[in-house]
Amino acid sequence: MSEPLSPPEMEQADREPEPRREPVFNLPPIVLAVIAICVAIYLLQQYVLSDAQQMTLLYDGAFIPVLYTGQYGFDWFLFTRPFTYAFMHGGFAHIAINMVWLAAFGSPLANRLGAFWFALFFAATGLASVALFWAMHPYGEAPLVGASGAISGMMGAAARFGFRTDRSAGKAAFAGPVLPIAMVLRSRGVMIFLAVWMVINLVTGLVGFAPGVDSQIAWEAHIGGFVAGFFGLRWFDRNWQPLDWETTDHRT
Repeated sequence: MSEPLSPPEMEQADREPEPRREPVFNLPPIVLAVIAICVAIYLLQQYVLSDAQQMTLLYDGAFIPVLYTGQYGFDWFLFTRPFTYAFMHGGFAHIAINMVWLAAFGSPLANRLGAFWFALFFAATGLASVALFWAMHPYGEAPLVGASGAISGMMGAAARFGFRTDRSAGKAAFAGPVLPIAMVLRSRGVMIFLAVWMVINLVTGLVGFAPGVDSQIAWEAHIGGFVAGFFGLRWFDRNWQPLDWETTDHRT
């Protein structure tokens, strides 16, 4: 049997905040949108399109380096392929791994930058990825697909924050100022992460993703995206904060 609350107890109950309801998928809408587009295109390729239609989509949507050497004439897809390739994937393992990393690194970055600047960051780092890939393989005929170049850019951005996040607003966001490169290079944790990431990229790119899997990892595209995100973050971070020592007047 319950007992009635006394007036003081009723006042205290009124002052207590209601428990926060956490969403089932605590991801920024822009990240969910990118994931949804990638999954929709993958399902379309696998279960809707015919073989001929899949080849057409691959040719028009993937990045094919040799098409940019000037030997095959002009088509309007030359302008869109450096961006649309990031939304296409070559298999279930490929899209699954990329979407997990996108959620992990893209969510705090999107919460920090905002949807508009995150979208520009995604496009710019994806473009940097294919730029380096084309520079190293200008006559390559194999199509390049996948969001891992842009995701590598997000990892580069995370390194500039020292992987610091703030959850005070109920969602994880990279926090604090963008660290100077010299400070990042002196951080043991960041350097260990970067070293492991680099080794994994080189091994999977030169040896292969896994035994029995024919597709190769475009490690060059990963490095291109990472470098763009690492060095170009300040162009997209509207919440950039200088360190205290950077704002000190050093004049004598």
